[in-house]
Amino acid sequence: MSGTVYAGVFPIAPTTFDDNGGLDLESQTRAIDFMIDAGVNGICILANYSEQFALTDDEREKLTTLILDHVAGRVPIIVTTSHFSSQIAAERSRRAQQAGAQMVMLMPPYHGATIRADDGGIAGYFQAVADAIDIPIMVQDAPVSGVTLSVDLLARLAKTIPQLAYFKIEMPGAANKLRALIEQAGDVIDGPFDGEESITLIPDLDAGATGTMPSAMVPDALRTVLDRFRAGQRDAAIAVYERWLPLINYENKQCGLRATKALMKEGGLIASEAVRHPTPSLHPGTRAGLVELARRLDALILRWGR
Repeated sequence: MSGTVYAGVFPIAPTTFDDNGGLDLESQTRAIDFMIDAGVNGICILANYSEQFALTDDEREKLTTLILDHVAGRVPIIVTTSHFSSQIAAERSRRAQQAGAQMVMLMPPYHGATIRADDGGIAGYFQAVADAIDIPIMVQDAPVSGVTLSVDLLARLAKTIPQLAYFKIEMPGAANKLRALIEQAGDVIDGPFDGEESITLIPDLDAGATGTMPSAMVPDALRTVLDRFRAGQRDAAIAVYERWLPLINYENKQCGLRATKALMKEGGLIASEAVRHPTPSLHPGTRAGLVELARRLDALILRWGR
């Protein structure tokens, strides 16, 4: 494995569609270029905010190849390879590494509201992925899975699977969980990250997070927050964060994954803000409120594509 330790802002790349729901690859590469120009430390693709649950396997392969070839090493790329099957998750991860990914990210195995693996099954799942690849693994501890990953289990996985060195903690009470995980397994964890659109970023950084995985809406602002915090300028970091927090809160509570694409379309960065059915489009009133907030802040996402 590479000796590189990844930290900072790793936003989720949206998957761009045309108005008919097909992949829009030209808009996709523009979205990637925007994030790189915004100063991100890396990019995560095919995650939940990429609508991975609405993509075919062939589309996943096409997007992985397109994005990694287009990035061409400018920033590290994390590919989300979650699947219920250990075998399929391992094969997805192997193919991601083969395509040039620097890391893979997976949720624990689940299906629907009731099908879950026990702790032994979860450990075997991540071990199967680790056996298939040489690059680092990030565990995504997210509410969408409905799986309870205890701190004891996460620490044990980190200690027994060397590649499993990154954790994206976005459950309620993320700061407390990050703090406890670092206390139990800090010497073998390379990257404690938060997520959930960075809505609890400051307490999570206070708890020891070294990275964040938000949407691609305001990566430039969040990079400034991370850089200032890590330079010991906590008050300056908070000042920047508090300026952008109303927009981040609006995204988190009102829009979800649709916010980034709505603002990218508003700014001329992508051709369509379409999401795949049955996910509904933003209500016009909600969208107007989002754009109003972003314009008041003079967000880069509205200017970059002009």
